[in-house]
Amino acid sequence: MKRGLIGIFILLMMIEIIGCSAQHTAYATDGEKAAVMAASKRFYAALNAMFTGNIKPMKEVWSHADDVTYMGPGGGLQVGWDDVLATWETQAAMKLGGEVKPSDMQIVVGRDIAVTSNYEKGNNTNIHGKVEEVFIRVTNTYRKENGQWKMIAHHTDLLPHLEKGVQNE
Repeated sequence: MKRGLIGIFILLMMIEIIGCSAQHTAYATDGEKAAVMAASKRFYAALNAMFTGNIKPMKEVWSHADDVTYMGPGGGLQVGWDDVLATWETQAAMKLGGEVKPSDMQIVVGRDIAVTSNYEKGNNTNIHGKVEEVFIRVTNTYRKENGQWKMIAHHTDLLPHLEKGVQNE
């Protein structure tokens, strides 16, 4: 039940963001789209660094606010920078290796919120040492903070080889 409500909340939030963006197209300049694309490139570089155990770039691309959220391929919902960081640190310690890249990215840019929707394609190693293909849908949300686009939400499909037994809470 809770997962369904969270999905509805996220959908309503996306509609609001897209609606605001459509009303304020003057804010979606080519320069702002390019800045969001650059933020996305930094996130994917940080994600691939995290697969090697290096968490530092991930700390740099995220907002450290209490309202950030993470719903990753292992399941669950983390809210607030402390919980999100703890999850990234756990994943970094796994040293999954491999690499994922975004594809088919769509970008919606508002005044201070931007959303990217895309696929992540690549591979990682599972807990048994076997290389697994990654092909998941992803939505990333960025907020402009002090002139820089910072990640505030990362939401992906579940990956069976990473899932922690998500429960309907």
